[in-house]
Amino acid sequence: MRKLILSFFLLLSTIPLFAQYQLPPRPAVVPGLAPFYHGVASGDPLSDRVIIWTRITTDSISVKVNWQMATDTLFNHVIKSGTFITDTSLDYTVKVDVTGLNANTWYYYRFIAYGKTSMVGRTRTIPVGNVDSLRFAVFSCSTIQAGYFNAYQDISRRNDIDAIFHLGDWYYEYLAGGTYYDGDTNRLAPLSHDSYTISDYRLWHSQYRLDYAVRNMLQQYPLMSIWDDHETCDNSWYSGAANHNPATQGSWFVRKKAMKMAYFEWMPIREIAPGNDTIIHRSFKWGNLLSWIMLDTRYEARDSSLGSMLFPINSYMTDTNRRMIGNPQLAWLESQLSDNSTQWKMVGNQVMIAPFHFSGLIVNGDQWDGYPAEKNRVFRFLEKSKVKDVVFLTGDIHSSWANDLPAPDSTYNPTTGLGSIATEMIGSSITSPADIVGNISAPPAGVELANSHVKYCEFTMRGYLLLDINKQRTQGDYIHVSSIATPTYTVSDDAQWENLDNQRHLIKAPGPLGPRPGNPPLVGPVNLYTAIAGPNDNIIMLTCYPNPTSNVLTMQYYLSEAGMVTISLTDMSGRTISTVMRTKSLIGLNDDEFDLSGYAKGVYFITVRQGEKVYTKKIVKN
Repeated sequence: MRKLILSFFLLLSTIPLFAQYQLPPRPAVVPGLAPFYHGVASGDPLSDRVIIWTRITTDSISVKVNWQMATDTLFNHVIKSGTFITDTSLDYTVKVDVTGLNANTWYYYRFIAYGKTSMVGRTRTIPVGNVDSLRFAVFSCSTIQAGYFNAYQDISRRNDIDAIFHLGDWYYEYLAGGTYYDGDTNRLAPLSHDSYTISDYRLWHSQYRLDYAVRNMLQQYPLMSIWDDHETCDNSWYSGAANHNPATQGSWFVRKKAMKMAYFEWMPIREIAPGNDTIIHRSFKWGNLLSWIMLDTRYEARDSSLGSMLFPINSYMTDTNRRMIGNPQLAWLESQLSDNSTQWKMVGNQVMIAPFHFSGLIVNGDQWDGYPAEKNRVFRFLEKSKVKDVVFLTGDIHSSWANDLPAPDSTYNPTTGLGSIATEMIGSSITSPADIVGNISAPPAGVELANSHVKYCEFTMRGYLLLDINKQRTQGDYIHVSSIATPTYTVSDDAQWENLDNQRHLIKAPGPLGPRPGNPPLVGPVNLYTAIAGPNDNIIMLTCYPNPTSNVLTMQYYLSEAGMVTISLTDMSGRTISTVMRTKSLIGLNDDEFDLSGYAKGVYFITVRQGEKVYTKKIVKN
């Protein structure tokens, strides 16, 4: 078992730029990164292109941001450059699809605005032709209120992977102090209600991207991501959600559209078609070795979930019209699996596809088990087409699993794996606790006994899956962090399973994955001091929207010290017409709302004041 002790003292000793500063315990604005406080990111790499991303904090109506792509960290060899104009309609995000690149090449990128330069990001295009080996970090389910993103930080420090994959629940919509809150006020969600408007979703994205571990990880590697339910709200489906209340949160389709718009603004994801932010199922070919097939099991076609602990035979379960991903996506999936130009097929998937029964009942109807017609279609296709080397990579369930996938029409032998038609690996969660413990009263050994195709499961640890692929096998190492309660932790490689070439079942791997040299050095942060250690800056307003607004104005701002904050509304003549006072006990990131619903239409000024520090912005009430 590989052990790696990580602490802030080790971090300070190995990265000179951190030498006199301590990393923040909560999402924070780093003054030295202005105006690119949210860092940089890249994603959806192809052989000749990759998305690069940043966000600029500004009060300008629009701003011109220059970008550069180079083959070296000093940018002596800039090979691509350009200009992007962003404004409030994009929440001041910048997303550029840089084309004309070389395959299988590491690049460095940065952004420039107002004479300031962003931190440098590192990214990589995917290879073509013959590929011998690949390695990825795969993860899901990161709620800030449950603890520290130590798994993200561990990924940001390792330098042996090609890319990172997030399989849904990038953030959680829950209100401050709501579900999964562990009591640490440093990690509170932004507001006192669940997110449901475009302003809310943008605010949640902003908070998560200000977390140092998120910023560090996205700086180092290209990201490929899919959404799950909590990007909108719990247990979502095409036309609704278990946690959506139309009386207080309005139309479900308006809410879903708002989530998708914010997601495409803030994530380095490529639209399937220009301007289309509704479709995320897509695929990536890594030479002749691998196809990554990313599904949408949530919003495209899914019918509502049936709940948990279900009898397998009832009118709903036998309804052949129940949909998980729908016929168009099913046909697309089958075509991707049938493509013989790549050896391995990795299916990025939100919810568990392996059967999971206990005492004769289906444990979780929100998983593929609750949609047997489509699940059986996928399984029968795999069985009859004889497609091999298929591994499902799954999120959602907040626990670690290694599963065989028994064919529906054959006898499965758990000793030999005969009767399995594919495999599945699930790599825990970043912070979200395992709900499954509350659904059944059995330890992992009991789950494995009742479900002989389950080779490994672990419910208590948080972490990620380290996935290593070559022509002989795919191996998954289950990496767990010792704690998410503090930013000091250790990391362990607790289990290793592999799917051999031309086999359709899992066996124990001979041992943990070893070193994989070859990557260029990690890029370092720029002027990374915290809000606590940094200069005594003025109030920095990160978000202030919607503007124009018809009722509530949502604000997110940085304070260099705790204390009383006064928020005032004045009219064009300078007359103060409303004032509220807030006691802010935390240095750094703070959130607030100001209700304008009772005021006449017109132009106003909102002022946030703390002592001598003042921020003022013109707003329009419509």
